Amino acid sequence: MVKAELFGKKLKSPLIMASGVFGYGDEYDFIDLGPIAAFCTKGLSLKPRDGNPMPRIWETEAGIINSVGLQNIGVNRFLEEKLPKVSGLPMEIITNFFGNTVEEYVEAASILSGRKGIFALEMNISCPNVKSGGISFGQDPHTVEKLTKAVKKVVDKPLIVKLTPNVTSISDIALAAEAGGADSVSLINTVKAMAIDVKTGKPVISGGLSGRAIKPIALKAVYDVSRAVKIPVIGIGGIYTAEDVIEFIIAGAKAVQIGTAIFSNPNVAADIYRGLMDK
Repeated sequence: MVKAELFGKKLKSPLIMASGVFGYGDEYDFIDLGPIAAFCTKGLSLKPRDGNPMPRIWETEAGIINSVGLQNIGVNRFLEEKLPKVSGLPMEIITNFFGNTVEEYVEAASILSGRKGIFALEMNISCPNVKSGGISFGQDPHTVEKLTKAVKKVVDKPLIVKLTPNVTSISDIALAAEAGGADSVSLINTVKAMAIDVKTGKPVISGGLSGRAIKPIALKAVYDVSRAVKIPVIGIGGIYTAEDVIEFIIAGAKAVQIGTAIFSNPNVAADIYRGLMDK
């Protein structure tokens, strides 16, 4: 069995459910939660967001394109309504959060960090930076270091920075997060993608691709980043089997996040866990 440890705590497995596929933790009470070490909440913002219009999900040959638009109930409703319900689950809780400005990131992180029952915070930096002309926070090393440093000042829990692959050098971004004080980096987030309707000749969705198709991209990113930084790397992207997990561990990941696979197999974590037990 592959052992795992993050932030000085031994985990029962290296398996974490990725943000966006596990809701707020109260939507998968019908599956075997035992093998899951932790789950990342749906991305949380200061105020609730309605998200994008339909279609939000588009199936591809080897994954899905999503354009949900970060719909969520906001940090305060999560803490009031959801956290009490999920705090008794047999796994650690990682709160994923984001903002449109540095100030929003800092405030959201401060609110979440102050609550018991939260193991760590995962900061999504694949969001538009409104004050910088709409660029993504995660595409500029200087911005990443500055943002990470500002957030790190207000949190007393481990801070994971989630990285986008849509950059020139993901290792440079990871180094910037480390320089800003990040305790870990998770990668990769979705890859930019689009689907076109040949009947209308128009795009039907433009968003982020996840699933089996991005696994080789994710493996390369984890391999490169784990050799560039000293902080733990959490691997994400196209993980469906125990062999996939082992590949990421060999590439340098200390733990992995399972995402799109849960939509086709809700008990994928249990299946992977059994496979790891045989290794």
